[in-house]
Amino acid sequence: MLVWILLIIFYFGVPVLIIYLTQLSDTLNKVGAVILAYIIGLIIGNIGIFPAPTRALRTILSGKTSLPSAELMPYMEQGMISQTDLLANQIAGVQDLMMSIVIPLALPLLLFSMDIRHWLKFAKGAMLSLVLGVVSLILVIFAGYFWFKDEIPELWKVSGMLVGVYTGGTPNLAAIGTALEVEPATFVLTHTYEMMAGGIALIFLLTFAQRIFNLFLPVFPKQEHGDGNTVMEQGRGEMDSFYGIFKRKNLIPLLKALALSVLILAIGAAVSFMVREQEKMLVVVLTITSLGLLASMIKSVNRIDKTFQLGMYFVIVFSLVVASMGDLRNMFNMDFLHLFVLVAFAIFGSMVVHVFLAWIFKVDTDTTIITITALTYSPPFVPVVAGALRNKEVIITGLTTGVIGYAIGNYLGFFVAYILKGL
Repeated sequence: MLVWILLIIFYFGVPVLIIYLTQLSDTLNKVGAVILAYIIGLIIGNIGIFPAPTRALRTILSGKTSLPSAELMPYMEQGMISQTDLLANQIAGVQDLMMSIVIPLALPLLLFSMDIRHWLKFAKGAMLSLVLGVVSLILVIFAGYFWFKDEIPELWKVSGMLVGVYTGGTPNLAAIGTALEVEPATFVLTHTYEMMAGGIALIFLLTFAQRIFNLFLPVFPKQEHGDGNTVMEQGRGEMDSFYGIFKRKNLIPLLKALALSVLILAIGAAVSFMVREQEKMLVVVLTITSLGLLASMIKSVNRIDKTFQLGMYFVIVFSLVVASMGDLRNMFNMDFLHLFVLVAFAIFGSMVVHVFLAWIFKVDTDTTIITITALTYSPPFVPVVAGALRNKEVIITGLTTGVIGYAIGNYLGFFVAYILKGL
């Protein structure tokens, strides 16, 4: 229990400190709270503070993140695992729980302040960017198949998994891998390398991508407002400003908004029990997004000040948790070099092709980046990257394209896999 308390205090307390420091320092503010959370998380997760699970524990977990401590006690009594393994399992359990809660809790809060009518002006560009993203991925997967078909066993199965994970996320990867009966070692390596290469790409999207893409893609359209300032400029300022979030006049309405978000999360979780395991995440995201958007149409909810900032706080918590789970030592585990190159080629190759097509079809930078994020990393990462872009207007675009990606990921993955098998 003490481990749980300390970890929860750490994961919820450090983001408060990060936000405070970004308000004090212009330099840190330019870096961004999300990126600072990633940096701190990576440092904490790789300096030996958290115990690493032994091979025996990994074997017992069989691909799961953690198990209830009671289920592991017999293994410890038999001497198969140690007390350190129990501690590592407890820490993983806390991390897994927080990963599954904080973003679903943040999504409604982020959506409460959205102006749907305003977003509809950008819907055409969002759908175009989604199509360009899917086309880019398929082109690169086919190219990768012919490049590595003599190097990687059962490459058609791996290609199907990559299509699934880069249109829908890990649930699609797992569903396709299970259905195609992919060898466990191949599945684990594919997932590991996907996280490694994906982490590098995510850092790029969070830092330099916007400035680089703006050199040849249209800048996100600004809406004129008032005395010549823009809604976009105001929105970016609001995203960075947590000032006044704890004032009494804001605190009570924010607690009501948080309670509504908890209710929406509970409804999403309840609805997910009505579908199969592989469809639960899709249903949760769809339900939460839909209810969050509906709530944003209620004026009394839409006008609550600082709901977006409260949602961003939970995004920063998520960033800290997920970064602390990253193991940089895996970067040097290159036993299956061809597979790693294929995975990296799928991520960065599809990104290059997507940006090239966006240039041809004149899709703006922020829409392109958020679509790449939604497809490659799934909806939970959309607000993370939107925060780095300082553009809350693209959140609904990202969630929409991400949810569609979830919906089509399995179908598209199976379709591509069996086409490649027949070649």
